[in-house]
Amino acid sequence: MSKETQNLVKTSSEKDQNKNIQNYYKLQSKIYDATRWSFLFGRKKLVKVLPFEKNAEISILEVGCGTGYNLKNLAKAFPKAKLTGLDVSEDMINLSRKQTKAYADRVSLLQQPYGPNQKAVPTKYDAIIFSYSLTMINPHWEDLIKHAENDLKENGVVGLADFHDSRFLWFKKHMSNHHVRMDGHLLALMKDLYEPILEEVKSAYAGVWEYVVFVGRKRD
Repeated sequence: MSKETQNLVKTSSEKDQNKNIQNYYKLQSKIYDATRWSFLFGRKKLVKVLPFEKNAEISILEVGCGTGYNLKNLAKAFPKAKLTGLDVSEDMINLSRKQTKAYADRVSLLQQPYGPNQKAVPTKYDAIIFSYSLTMINPHWEDLIKHAENDLKENGVVGLADFHDSRFLWFKKHMSNHHVRMDGHLLALMKDLYEPILEEVKSAYAGVWEYVVFVGRKRD
């Protein structure tokens, strides 16, 4: 298969994946914040451990911004930060817009995918974060982690909060029905590409699954 054909197949599968996510969140967006607090752990910790002073004039990109939960917390934590949120779901972007209305002068929202096959991000960022998005981006999660290097400023940081793994096959199958892959695949690549500042893997609900919080600095 030629490189051009491989790229065409890959792009096509990305479009299918984005469409699946859009369809999934038409319903889930209506109940997301009311339900996800009970199992999307580590999101507040991720914001708290970003290595910036409170009044730093920084720029942060969130890939898969969802309902704007993290963007709102970031806007509060860093009152001089410029924030950009990307999401493929129009429903989620609409919720993000409502959630971040008080910070509209500092928050930009774009309904589009992220990655090497998408239009270029128009600036470099001090931080790029992925919060419970990469485990849903299959099979292109690796491309996004690598591509973030291109969009970070020198000495920029990447942040991750997401599902990590489970020792129970039934739970992995359950999560796969919600488009989530859980087999510890994210952390190894993060550590290869970014110098760890914080790396935590913690168990949830008496060890039914694990979640990871990671912050790493772009390597020289």
